[in-house]
Amino acid sequence: MSDLLIRGRVLTFVAEPQGIDDSVAYRYVEDGAVLVRDGKVVETGAYADVRKLAGAGLCVADHRPNLVLPGFIDTHLHFPQTQAIASYGAQLLEWLNTYIFVEEQKFARPEHAAFIAGRFMDELLSNGTTTAAAYCSVHPESVDAYFTAAEQRGMRMIGGKVMMDRNAPDALRDTPQQGYDETKRLIEKWHGRGRAHYAISPRFAITSTPEQMAMSQALVAEHPDCYVQTHLSENRDEIAYATSLYPEAKDYTDIYARYGLLTEKTLLGHCIYLDDREVSVLAETGAVGVFCPTSNLFLGSGLFDRDRLDRLGARWSVATDVGAGTSFSMLETMDEAYKVLHLQGQRLTPFNSFYRMTLGNARALGLEKQIGSLHAGADADIVILDSSGKSAMELRMRTANSLAEELFILQTMGDDRCVAEVYVAGRAMKSGASDSPASAAKHDLEPA
Repeated sequence: MSDLLIRGRVLTFVAEPQGIDDSVAYRYVEDGAVLVRDGKVVETGAYADVRKLAGAGLCVADHRPNLVLPGFIDTHLHFPQTQAIASYGAQLLEWLNTYIFVEEQKFARPEHAAFIAGRFMDELLSNGTTTAAAYCSVHPESVDAYFTAAEQRGMRMIGGKVMMDRNAPDALRDTPQQGYDETKRLIEKWHGRGRAHYAISPRFAITSTPEQMAMSQALVAEHPDCYVQTHLSENRDEIAYATSLYPEAKDYTDIYARYGLLTEKTLLGHCIYLDDREVSVLAETGAVGVFCPTSNLFLGSGLFDRDRLDRLGARWSVATDVGAGTSFSMLETMDEAYKVLHLQGQRLTPFNSFYRMTLGNARALGLEKQIGSLHAGADADIVILDSSGKSAMELRMRTANSLAEELFILQTMGDDRCVAEVYVAGRAMKSGASDSPASAAKHDLEPA
């Protein structure tokens, strides 16, 4: 396979920025390049230097003056809710019963699951997201459709069947044993196959009996390399209901702790109303609180308190949470994250935003060796951003005088129109991909 050289203004993070002036946290090369071979990054640096390392048959994808960054990473969303975005006028529990549980019943049909899975993956890619952690429905067919669609596109994806054995329609309930057996088979089929990672997924304490939570605990013990994903403290009514179902627990977080579900591979959606004790438990176990700003605003759930998690040493990540989340775009998500934090007197710099979408979320997933930055040996998952992708942005960019300004403009005004190209393992996905770098990159490829 020929080498591919992706040229542009390269930006990749090496650490979490400690302020807007922390230039040590990232590498920025004005005339930069990323050399890709066999789906991996060979080297990143100045174009003139990196080009010298290329082999015969080099193809150059010249994306100047656009930015070249690692592909975006989304740590919490629901693929069966793709067609339920923009469902009007309800908070969490009413919203689930009125819209979502109705929508998810369709995924018993393999053809529907396959259709939505394909559209779901394409929406992610259109918005520059190359890796995501998503919930499937209770149906094993939905998991097969999800991972098949990801495999067809070469994407590194995390997912799993939700386990629910109460407080849901009959058509969406399994049993503790059924949930265990189906999850076990799906792990054996998909986990570690290509770029697939399985997530054991008890939906949340409200929809799982103690017996199912115990089965989830057994699965986690048997498969410690799998992820765990569930929901925690999104809505005050949810918290009251969950704790009433588990009266022996100290609080909502303790429900999951009692069943051994809090590990370094656990992703806990929302985490809005945690007290210091609960945040300390997250810090002790390494579990990740997932900030879902567009969803939290849309459902009127509340405001994520990032500073509390930072103060107590808990890990956190950022996610779209489609379909309560209102966009597949991580750019639009970070725009809302800025506002949520700003309302609480908490700052989010543009450098921190782009760190979170890339290396920060990769670290939350424990995948920083594979994705999230453009270091040698990383997967060649790359997004090309056009800061003038919208007419209003082009006008605003005429007055931008720094990289920080440009990133904030992208974060505040950007969407899928600013994603000029997306590469998955070195294959271009927006302009039409094939297995060869020559046809996988932009149409203006030049032979070296």
